[in-house]
Amino acid sequence: MGKNKSRSLNEDSLVLPPYPSGSRVPIVDTHTHLISTFSAYRAKFKDSAKYASVYDFVRGIYASTPVEAIIDVWCEAPVQKAWREVADSALTEEGRAQVWGGIEYWFVMGVHPLEAMTHPRCVGWGEIGLDYHYDISPREKQQEIFIRQLRLAVAMQKPITVHTREAEEDTERILKAEMPKEHKIHIHCFTDTPAFAQRLLDHFPNLYIGITGVITYSTNLNTPALVRELAAQPNAPRIVLETDAPYMIPSNLYASLTSFKGRLPLCHTGMIPWTAEFVAGAAGEGWDTDKVLQLGRENARAVYGV
Repeated sequence: MGKNKSRSLNEDSLVLPPYPSGSRVPIVDTHTHLISTFSAYRAKFKDSAKYASVYDFVRGIYASTPVEAIIDVWCEAPVQKAWREVADSALTEEGRAQVWGGIEYWFVMGVHPLEAMTHPRCVGWGEIGLDYHYDISPREKQQEIFIRQLRLAVAMQKPITVHTREAEEDTERILKAEMPKEHKIHIHCFTDTPAFAQRLLDHFPNLYIGITGVITYSTNLNTPALVRELAAQPNAPRIVLETDAPYMIPSNLYASLTSFKGRLPLCHTGMIPWTAEFVAGAAGEGWDTDKVLQLGRENARAVYGV
């Protein structure tokens, strides 16, 4: 028998092959944790890592895919001091061309220094919300803080990025009580029931559902079912595409990595086309990867203005 010629894991494995079906529609990632992704990269490859800064990483790893824009999420507590340096680097067109390789960098801020919300590259408030899956924080305290944050978002007229997991009743109740109907809302990384999503979509005309690579996981039945239901309705689905990088690698990506065996150590924005490919399959007849990517771009503009 011949030797297995599949290459082993190295950082070049993160540079992805061409899009599914040859698509070249530009990527807009509405939810990525860029510093965490870069930190995961440096932790995995340590002294062998050839990208010394987050900017080198973006220019190198994303070079094979036409990433148009990212929305970076700063919600660590306390917020890392790097946010201003990163955000300031994208203030000018020249800076975005030289530092970011032409990518439009934007961010949303959750737990934050107040001045972050007035930064020209800040397009929203988040991620904020409720998570009852682990119950690490008392539910009453989560609700109290969520309400306070929503009121600040309304006062500042900022779109919100909402994290909700196994907290349908309280999330719905609080959003409907606190948010004006017309407020722009992004429900991030949706995995709850389709009925819950539909109630929110019916109530808030500017609410969008975030789809990550978790839609491709066999354990997740809710998100594909929601996509099928929305695609069958007369209006275009109000969905946006996201990674939640460094998490949620689309499982269907591995079929495209024909010369590599194993598992990648992190997710990044360049993987969104594989999520879009899966969404198209769940949506059914009349949908393809390009159509989903284009819809994601249009909806990102509608909710965040990017």
